[in-house]
Amino acid sequence: MKDYTEYDALGLAELVRTRQVSARELLAEALGRAEKAQAELNCFSALYPEMAEKQLDAGTGDGPFAGVPFVTKDLAVEVTGAPLTNGSVAWKGYVASRDSVLTGRYRKAGLVFFGQTTSPEYGLTTTTESTLYGQTRNPWDVTRTSGGSSGGASATVASGVLPLAHASDGGGSIRIPASCTGLFGIKPSRGRVPMGPGRTEGWNGMSTVHAVSRSVRDSAALLDVSHGRETGSRYIAPPPERPYLEEVTRAPGKLKIALWRKAPNGSMPDADAEAGLMATAKLLQDLGHEVVEAGPDLDGEALGKYALFTISANIAAAFDDRGAMLGRAIRDDEMEPITASMARLGRTVPMVELARANNLFNAAAITYEQFLDDGGFDLTLSPVTHRAPDKLGTMSLAQDGEAMGKAIAGFGAHCPIFNQTGCPAMSVPLHWTDPTDEAPGGLPIGMMFGGRLGSESLLFRLAGQLEEARPWAGRRPPVWFA
Repeated sequence: MKDYTEYDALGLAELVRTRQVSARELLAEALGRAEKAQAELNCFSALYPEMAEKQLDAGTGDGPFAGVPFVTKDLAVEVTGAPLTNGSVAWKGYVASRDSVLTGRYRKAGLVFFGQTTSPEYGLTTTTESTLYGQTRNPWDVTRTSGGSSGGASATVASGVLPLAHASDGGGSIRIPASCTGLFGIKPSRGRVPMGPGRTEGWNGMSTVHAVSRSVRDSAALLDVSHGRETGSRYIAPPPERPYLEEVTRAPGKLKIALWRKAPNGSMPDADAEAGLMATAKLLQDLGHEVVEAGPDLDGEALGKYALFTISANIAAAFDDRGAMLGRAIRDDEMEPITASMARLGRTVPMVELARANNLFNAAAITYEQFLDDGGFDLTLSPVTHRAPDKLGTMSLAQDGEAMGKAIAGFGAHCPIFNQTGCPAMSVPLHWTDPTDEAPGGLPIGMMFGGRLGSESLLFRLAGQLEEARPWAGRRPPVWFA
């Protein structure tokens, strides 16, 4: 199938539906590319085509993605019979005995599971590197990160293996990999997508799940089949008025957008990210939108501190739970050095500090939406990352903690606030740096748009307009499996 990479996931599904190609042919195309990508980019933690064949034997139904090959990220989401390590040596050997709620919804939509993409341990950093699996490389420049923690997913899609892949986001982990590899990625509102069956939220509500994709419409259609209440949900995001897929082709109207340059922690975009920000502002104005430089007043230092406390407490609990499964305590040498230090911190954080964290995140959500209301803004605009993708090794969990923390703080500095507030935000591939010998196609830097809780419909309308005005699907990285 010579034109496989010319189709998005909905396009591939249409080929299957009209019998121009079979689901097994698509699986063979995806698997062949996946094996090549694994050799060059190290983006898979597992491949299991035999499970996909059994799924095809049982039938994929008539959902919107029927027959389309698909992969999940090696973090928290279970696929019956598949390994799940969460990027951790401590979880090596675990095999899921059930589907996650999300997996079940994906199956109903017709997606065919044949593999799993790499993640750093527990998704704790903005690069995809681990002791268990090694370094995942960026198809735009193999010496650089493909982002984290969904860097395996982003490398898979950006290199042409698949048009769409599952991802998750607890502090930027959908948007940062999308930014690093020239893809579209949206972090949904808190309470939008199921996290069960064992829980209904991650990292006290900061983490959520969705995907990275080459086309906007694939992302919208996937959210259509996956969103909605699950058993035990204590809250749900406001339901949309119409399918998200319909929003992609609807005009967004004239929007007022706040150009938010300085991150809550004081970080500023470098010259490359600034150039992308200015070019995006001009594009928005050319499309009839109003862009005003402004940003909410948020205490980035406090937000960072309490995010660390919250995540560390959750990590400590996760490793204690794994220890209970194994009947012994998890040793430090079974964790990345920074993960082990976070687990130790998590066991010593006073309970009152976790209450303060929740209160601070609530206050930040109020401040952010009041800023939008007071200024009459529809959305905010910031660079997803404040610089081009870093060289591999600078942000791994095996690095010196102080150096790694400094590198991360200035990288995706605008991203975590949308996890802390629960508001949706998307990375749109609108800027590439100038070409170099190592990156002859330039390096991508995504532009991030954020909105009020429940505003995914508006984000998809704008994304559809931007995709039409400045299409990106034809851009190919040096590592591309045609």
